[in-house]
Amino acid sequence: MLIIGIAGGTGSGKTTVVHQIIKELHDAEVGVISQDSYYKMTNNLSYDERALINFDHPKAIDFELLVDHLKDLKKGKIIHQPVYSFVTHNRTEDTIITHPRKVVIVEGILILANPELRDLFDIKIYVHADSDERLIRRIKRDIAERGRDMEEVLNRYQKTLKPMHEQFIEPTKAFADIIIPNDKYNTVAIDIVRTVINQRIL
Repeated sequence: MLIIGIAGGTGSGKTTVVHQIIKELHDAEVGVISQDSYYKMTNNLSYDERALINFDHPKAIDFELLVDHLKDLKKGKIIHQPVYSFVTHNRTEDTIITHPRKVVIVEGILILANPELRDLFDIKIYVHADSDERLIRRIKRDIAERGRDMEEVLNRYQKTLKPMHEQFIEPTKAFADIIIPNDKYNTVAIDIVRTVINQRIL
């Protein structure tokens, strides 16, 4: 099994890069796991208390479960991946049955910040994008998909997203094997990743 970690700031275009990498691979050969599914359970907190959680801090992520799940997949075991709701700020009772694949892509803003998780990646990728561009994408996504309003999004960006990016996310670029600029010039880097994948899964 080839495990690829794709990190980068919020709105950097990680999902786009994932789609570019996998679009020529067979569905049966590749699986994608999102760090967002592994936010810690917060059943002990009220909705208002959950809304105050700093979701861009490593402590918000259940890295232990994510590491265990990747290790199980490497052993050929099926995992039950959590399902997280950004509307309620909590995990749901549902899970996604996830089978081992030849290639597993793990994507998320903080996945290179955890040493144990980082050691499981065969290829570490960081997607870089301009901070203004990332903010614009975050605003559009949170309003359209997560039920937020403009004031809430901008407030969260100023108070948590920006400082957390500078403290915990941007520095992980140093661990990346490949840094992909999220613009029209990223095709060479994508092709390199695809070539490595094809060599490993043949």
